[in-house]
Amino acid sequence: MAEVPGGDFLPVILLISLILGLIPLVGIAWFVITRTLTSVDGLFGSLILLSLSAIFFLDVFWQLRDRGLLRSGSKVKESPKSAASEES
Repeated sequence: MAEVPGGDFLPVILLISLILGLIPLVGIAWFVITRTLTSVDGLFGSLILLSLSAIFFLDVFWQLRDRGLLRSGSKVKESPKSAASEES
């Protein structure tokens, strides 16, 4: 078996990032439950919590993409024959 750089440390970081991304969403749910979302404090608090959540989920996305677990967009590669036939 080939050694993966980082070993078991990288899945732990992925799990921590997921947990830290979910905690701010619980805070937003609290704003909704207590009906303070429409106050100035609730709006700014939810904006800050959404930003924190987005940062951690973006980190999770980048880690999964770098490991090849997520496909990057559906890029269609053009074959050389079809490119040559279009030029003539």
